[in-house]
Amino acid sequence: MLLNGAQILVQTLIEQGVTDVFGYPGGQVINIYDALYEYKDKINHVLTAHEQGASHAADGYSRATGKVGVCIATSGPGATNLVTGIATAMLDSIPLVAITGNVPNSLIGKDSFQEIDITGVTMPITKHNFFVKRIEDLADTVRKAFSIAKSGRPGPVLVDIPKDVQVGKYEFEPQGIVEKIPLPKVKEELIDEAVKMIGEATRPYIYVGGGAAGLGMGNEIVDFANKIDAVIGCSFMGLSAVPQENERFLGMQGMHGHYASSMSQNEADLILAIGVRFSDRATGNVAKFAKNTKIIQLDPDSAEVNKNVRVELGLVGDVEDSFKRIVAKCENKSNPAWIARVRELKAEEIAFEEEIAAANQAPLTPKQVFEIINAEKLPKTVITTDVGQHQMWTAQYVRFDRPRRWVSSGGLGTMGFGLGAAMGAYVATKDPTVLITGDGSFGMNLNELATAVTYKLPIVIVLLNNGVLGMVRQWQTLFFGKRYSNTVLDRKTDFVKLAKAFGAEGYLAETPVEFKQAFQKAIKANGPVVIDVRIDKDEFVLPMLPPGGAIDDIITKVR
Repeated sequence: MLLNGAQILVQTLIEQGVTDVFGYPGGQVINIYDALYEYKDKINHVLTAHEQGASHAADGYSRATGKVGVCIATSGPGATNLVTGIATAMLDSIPLVAITGNVPNSLIGKDSFQEIDITGVTMPITKHNFFVKRIEDLADTVRKAFSIAKSGRPGPVLVDIPKDVQVGKYEFEPQGIVEKIPLPKVKEELIDEAVKMIGEATRPYIYVGGGAAGLGMGNEIVDFANKIDAVIGCSFMGLSAVPQENERFLGMQGMHGHYASSMSQNEADLILAIGVRFSDRATGNVAKFAKNTKIIQLDPDSAEVNKNVRVELGLVGDVEDSFKRIVAKCENKSNPAWIARVRELKAEEIAFEEEIAAANQAPLTPKQVFEIINAEKLPKTVITTDVGQHQMWTAQYVRFDRPRRWVSSGGLGTMGFGLGAAMGAYVATKDPTVLITGDGSFGMNLNELATAVTYKLPIVIVLLNNGVLGMVRQWQTLFFGKRYSNTVLDRKTDFVKLAKAFGAEGYLAETPVEFKQAFQKAIKANGPVVIDVRIDKDEFVLPMLPPGGAIDDIITKVR
């Protein structure tokens, strides 16, 4: 059928299974928006308050479902406003397709109104990007974008479409949904070597990352841990892959990880790392990280093997296939001394947590907040966060028992990510969605409250308000002699009134009883609710590995 370029674009999105997109119209995408109007019965468009909100929403949509998220922006500032969201997706390996309009081909390079070389701008933060010069290439380019975004190690792809390509006409021939590009299979001798190493280990630790979480490997990993009598820890991005209540699961390790998880990893004689990249926040001082431990790393990306830490064995290729072949060849074994040692570490963790709690005289503590959230939330609730202390408390305290319930910016650490991501997660799943944020992060993109209200998105926003930039202030307390340079916000914002000004509901909570009552009301609401939760500015996230420190430097209390 003969269609214009904008129609071809939208038809191709529909062809690829897209049902929801997030964006903001402008001069160089008017034709695309006209096509969206034409096909509005097949594809839902969510109008955000800002293009950055659209990119974060597409990201949250993807994290909560595994589907490719899609966002749309016009040329110039519209396109550049997507950059932070694209980079966020890139650092966390999230499949996303960003579509931008541009000036006509005839005006490219002439500094036309709102012209920007967005493919040049985004080259370092996309898995790939395209500038579509000819309408003949448009449909196939969009298909390639989806294939690249979801294949191998996933990531964002940008497609920039000049105005004349949107206006021109060409014959459109529908095709099916593009498949992932197959990954190579790991050689059998490498699988055998991994099996031998696992068989010889007496203190095995399975390290689960975002790659394993994205592949939905949690149940298989638990079964394998039972088979070889191993314990399980995870990276920040690996949260929610393994059910929290499983007795072998020790939680997140790393800078603000659980004490028992980090210590067990350090004492293990073998780490089986599945879809993790050993970032600096996970390892601390790499020269001292797991010095007496052999590491097997399963990853689809060869660039990640031996990049940050040296590994004894790298299995690069199809992670699921490699893991299944290892599982099939490994024999059942028992490591009673190791399991006993891990129990000791868990007891130590409980002891120092109880000591901290006993010394805390604040009317309302973060731990109390999360105990209430855990008790009141439904199992299918999606938890999203911004970035800072509240994010680490969430990672430590929230209990997940289903996959893809954790939506948070890890690699880039994007303050302002949370509200857009929460909107995307709810649009994708229609499941209860809770955003945990702080007064610093929430101020970055609180304009998206307008979007949440307009679309009646029932997002519960738990705003941990301490009047400071808590994580940076914590570092200033511990490492900079309490010189609080520009981390005391001292803003006069009344978040309850702010919520109501946007058309949302707002509550103030200063005690556990007040928070419980507010949260119970909020989870039953038909639109967004902001709960302004007052906590002490001197609450710290513990344990903590100092920047560049090793496990021996772990801080469990502040004197």
